[in-house]
Amino acid sequence: MHKPFAITLDIGTSLANHTGSWRNERPVYVDLMPPCNHACPAGENIQAWLYHAEEGDYEAAWRQLVTDNPLPAVEGRVCYHPCEGACNRGQLDEAVNIHAVERFLGDEALKRGWKIEAGAPTGKHVLVVGAGPSGLSAAYHLRRLGHDVTIHDAGPMAGGMMRFGIPKYRLPRDILDGEIARIVDMGVTIELNSKVSDIPGMMKDGGFDAAFVAVGAHLAKRTDIPAREAGKILDAISVLRDMETDEEPPLLGRRVVVYGGGNTALDMARTAKRLGASEALVVYRRTREQMPAHDIELEEALDEGVILHWLTTIKQIDGTTCTVEKMKVDENGWPQPTGEFETLEADTLVLALGQAVDTSFLKTIPGVAITDDGVIDVDGNMMTGYPGLFAGGDMVPAERTVTVAIGHGKKAARNIDGWLRGEEPATRADARVAGYERLNAWYYTDADKTVQPALNLIRRQTTFDEIHGGLDETNALFEARRCLSCGNCFECDNCYGVCPDNAVIKLGPGKRFEFNYDFCKGCGLCAAECPCGAIDMVAERM
Repeated sequence: MHKPFAITLDIGTSLANHTGSWRNERPVYVDLMPPCNHACPAGENIQAWLYHAEEGDYEAAWRQLVTDNPLPAVEGRVCYHPCEGACNRGQLDEAVNIHAVERFLGDEALKRGWKIEAGAPTGKHVLVVGAGPSGLSAAYHLRRLGHDVTIHDAGPMAGGMMRFGIPKYRLPRDILDGEIARIVDMGVTIELNSKVSDIPGMMKDGGFDAAFVAVGAHLAKRTDIPAREAGKILDAISVLRDMETDEEPPLLGRRVVVYGGGNTALDMARTAKRLGASEALVVYRRTREQMPAHDIELEEALDEGVILHWLTTIKQIDGTTCTVEKMKVDENGWPQPTGEFETLEADTLVLALGQAVDTSFLKTIPGVAITDDGVIDVDGNMMTGYPGLFAGGDMVPAERTVTVAIGHGKKAARNIDGWLRGEEPATRADARVAGYERLNAWYYTDADKTVQPALNLIRRQTTFDEIHGGLDETNALFEARRCLSCGNCFECDNCYGVCPDNAVIKLGPGKRFEFNYDFCKGCGLCAAECPCGAIDMVAERM
């Protein structure tokens, strides 16, 4: 007597049964968008490079990472990691420390001298204006596509706001220089102290086939503050820039007041503490909840002794005295003056009220539209109204972060490549995101997030040493293995093991599985027991 197919691997014993005919729905393997990938402004395939990292193949992980992001050692330090905010593991215990693993891979590449080769030459030459994160990203991706690239930058050093806006305690300059050098080694030419004023003329005279404009927001916004006897009033962008270019650090005095509520205001106050200020006060006219600075920046500033005055605005300056007015929140959540005043003593007042982009050199170019916000209007392919002229980074409407700028550079490069080849831009369908509800979290072992080492508080307040340490090879491996592989099969064999009909076929390492629908009865056990939610049950076609 033959055994039922459900308990034998001998397919020939039940070919006549075709139990799949009993089915009204069938399982289908799917590949969904992990929430970390979906949240990344640079468009990294985070899950893919974590997969290589958890196998201990760090070079493969890095090479997967740099298909999207040429500056992982920078990004691992300065990105505000929205990927971790979206990480499903955060609902299980704590989010995967993605930025720390990215930093480890970036540092490992610098240490080991891993390089990227340029693509096969196309004979096309692209002009990039601005050597900040967006311009460097565009140049890198264009070189990978085989185009020649020349970057012109008005500054004395490459890096843009990464160098002139982010202090060294967050981004050591040897790390930044190392990642820029790798891009230069690919054949990218960078012309420094080279301000561009006539893009169409330069394109014509230089034989450029297309151009990408990515000038950073280097212009400080000002405000009118009555001053009977003006004390020392500076702007934060100039001070941070002077920290990079001057041999001697600026003298700010013992008491420094910073006016503003963004990340630059906090960086300025933290810099003042490191320059010897005994008091660094940030004055902001709205509430903490309305403060545009990121929470992690605020927490670190408070740890370092920066004092915050919320709902306060500066009304007048008289020598070293600032008169401030207290504000109150109205029924709509907006601050309103109260008529209550107090005074703050300050040797220096630093304005950090936001930054603007210099778009004056683009105003005469036909088809280029400048919005009311002072940025450039571009289409979905990052191109302006002038054929072959693309723009990104701080120059277009978007959040102003390094990660967003890097993403713009990649997107622009790929669209420039298509435009040069005469191809229609590729369109991407909206991806299904693998939510936490798809996961079977009980299959995953509890594993606490790896905490990065931190500089002690005294050194944080008195030096520009990097405040956070990185992971080593052991804990980077552990952290990568905390990834749940949301929405994508990682060959755990659960479906193979629970199928009562032996209808799951193993295709070999790295090739996943397929279903034998002749014998699948559509019971759904495989979908119910898939840890990562990589199986859908779909209605059977009648």
